[in-house]
Amino acid sequence: MKAISFLTVAGLFALAAGTAHPAGRIIYPDAGQARADLAAALKTAAATHKRVLLDFGGNWCGDCQVLDIYFHNQQNLPILESNFVLVHINVGHMDENVDIAQRYGVPLQKGVPALAVLSDQGKLLYSQRQGEFEAMRRMESSAVTAFLVQWRAPRAGCSTVMVNC
Repeated sequence: MKAISFLTVAGLFALAAGTAHPAGRIIYPDAGQARADLAAALKTAAATHKRVLLDFGGNWCGDCQVLDIYFHNQQNLPILESNFVLVHINVGHMDENVDIAQRYGVPLQKGVPALAVLSDQGKLLYSQRQGEFEAMRRMESSAVTAFLVQWRAPRAGCSTVMVNC
């Protein structure tokens, strides 16, 4: 009887652990799409006057999964959608799209997820050089909010402290 109880409890823990990790979610498209996705984002950004947010990572990366969850929560999604064109760039296991990361000053050896921000004209404005979001699982959603607010394009009549301007 104790063995059945133990197996039941172990099964419940396994089920809970399996549902707690969204590692099965496909966030980063096939690595071969990166150049086309980036070109499309630059075109959209130029037309909409939004900045381009490059998210370097991989579907295997738990921290990348957490970052995507934070990007799409109630607080951050409106900021993201109104100010950025998001491009997920699949780096494989740090062996794909390395040239794109290098072009935008993102040292993949510091870890992923790693972000870069481009102007609506494609000029590099910021790149994470020290693995700032590499430990996203230990960070709060508010860190993503602060990042998005800091790097969104300034708009006439808006102060830097207004989140939804």
